[in-house]
Amino acid sequence: MNFALLLFCLLVVTGIVSGLDAVYFGKRRAAGAKEPWWIEYPKSFFPVILVVFLLRSFLVEPFKIPSGSMVPTLLVGDFILVNKFTYGIRLPVINTKVIDINEPKTGDVMVFRYPEDPSVDYIKRVVGMPGDKVTYQNKRLTLNGHEVPLKEAGDFLLKDKIQYLNEYTETLGTVEHEILVDPSEPPSLPYVKQFPLRENCIYNNSGMVCTVPPGHYFMMGDNRDNSSDSRVWGFVPEANIVGKAFFIWFNFSELRRFGRFK
Repeated sequence: MNFALLLFCLLVVTGIVSGLDAVYFGKRRAAGAKEPWWIEYPKSFFPVILVVFLLRSFLVEPFKIPSGSMVPTLLVGDFILVNKFTYGIRLPVINTKVIDINEPKTGDVMVFRYPEDPSVDYIKRVVGMPGDKVTYQNKRLTLNGHEVPLKEAGDFLLKDKIQYLNEYTETLGTVEHEILVDPSEPPSLPYVKQFPLRENCIYNNSGMVCTVPPGHYFMMGDNRDNSSDSRVWGFVPEANIVGKAFFIWFNFSELRRFGRFK
């Protein structure tokens, strides 16, 4: 369901009813007469819907993490907030940028509309910027010929699978964060889709090499061997950007998961 479109439709309907009551129906109602329900309810909901629509469209939007592709940074069930204006102001519903503010940076955790189905929102980390050469061979990430710094950080327990994975601290740009690597998984990808601009990528038994086309971004999950990302379904167009994830505000299973993340 396109919640933004639904919210916009409710805003338009309640706004029209409220406006018609102000200029027409209200003036023809007897003094002290009770408003009919089809006017009372829209007028009551209009300011609430307006505030929610403006906040969600231009400031922050809540999301829930549905999968483990961003573990250990984000866990399944995390409720997060996404900054909607940091990458520019976009018109709601049609998602057209009207004001440029900042561009995504390497290392950002970004929410975007899935290229294969724009009605679905995905969240991954920005690994490659337009023009970057992204190499992921034998589970080591290289950008433009330089290996991304990596430090061992021990083992990480996946509680739902009762499985230990290798944890590392990776530095992408100015962002230091943790990633997981499953030593039991081969470095080659199990499958790759026929995505637009696939000719920019080369795949082999050790991994892949991709050159990010202009106006696109290369996204990867922090749980490297358990993430369907740009390695599988391709690049994210700039037009699909939703915003920058920056805050965990709740998790029913992990009540202490509150605050910013890297």
